[in-house]
Amino acid sequence: MENDTPEGTRKIIDGRERVFYSGYWLKTYSVPEDTLQAKRQLIGALTRRLFNHVEHGLNIPGSRLNEARQSYEAEAETETERRRVKGAMLAGALFNRAADIFTKLVELQTVGIEIQSDNALMRECGRCLQEALGLGRLVLHRSGEEGIDELWGEPFKAFSIPLEDFYESRYIKIALTLRDIDRIAGTISANFEPLPCFAGITPHVLAFSKAAKIKTETLRTDPDIFDVWTSFVTAGERLSGHFNAAAMPANAEAQHLVDDGRQLIQQGRDLVSNITRARTPMPKSTEEYIERCRTYAERCALRAG
Repeated sequence: MENDTPEGTRKIIDGRERVFYSGYWLKTYSVPEDTLQAKRQLIGALTRRLFNHVEHGLNIPGSRLNEARQSYEAEAETETERRRVKGAMLAGALFNRAADIFTKLVELQTVGIEIQSDNALMRECGRCLQEALGLGRLVLHRSGEEGIDELWGEPFKAFSIPLEDFYESRYIKIALTLRDIDRIAGTISANFEPLPCFAGITPHVLAFSKAAKIKTETLRTDPDIFDVWTSFVTAGERLSGHFNAAAMPANAEAQHLVDDGRQLIQQGRDLVSNITRARTPMPKSTEEYIERCRTYAERCALRAG
């Protein structure tokens, strides 16, 4: 039984190796050789991914690090909102400075210059990543709902631990992401299926959550990504488009309640999409969404009573 399967167990399923974490069998990918070149490529990819999911305006070039720091430190402590944004911009500059350093180190290595782990530039790169990680708490997801601390921690983790350990840590995080997708899907199904205007939504919810989970565990470089992404997008469209118009009540107040429900389903689809694309849990947003669904179901029950 899967309850007895040790975490980290690997097994070939349908011709593909998978690893078991938190109740899920996840696709595995080959780990590149642990070199500076491989780490540079990984940190570069993680940094691009980070800027793709956080609020706009944070991709400050590393060459402007001193300017970003001066602007952040000059901001008055009382201006908390402005200081948060400037701290987020500083974090972006620090990440880019680290990427710049790593690029130069790899260039030196390619011409035969050996780079030791205690090299001054290596230490400076680690310091930049660590400081950026500390500032990551100031940064919001592009949705504006919450931060995703894990995205800020990943480049530093990739820098500081062996690549094999980094990949394993990602599998653990992806499993937790799949768990939250299932929680959101279960909440939508449980609260909307009993309502006449949304009856029959469960198959669409299940299809969407399945497609989201497959997308979450699939890298963009995977040959299957074209079919995986297409299935994910179209399943989301079918979910948000499901509605039994014939069951729409005549009363205007009740119609407004139904419209609130349709909007709530759309929000659930968007939340799952954000989680899926980031491949990282969003616990605060997930809990808040689950609570909103429960509150909506209670409103519907009162209306029916």
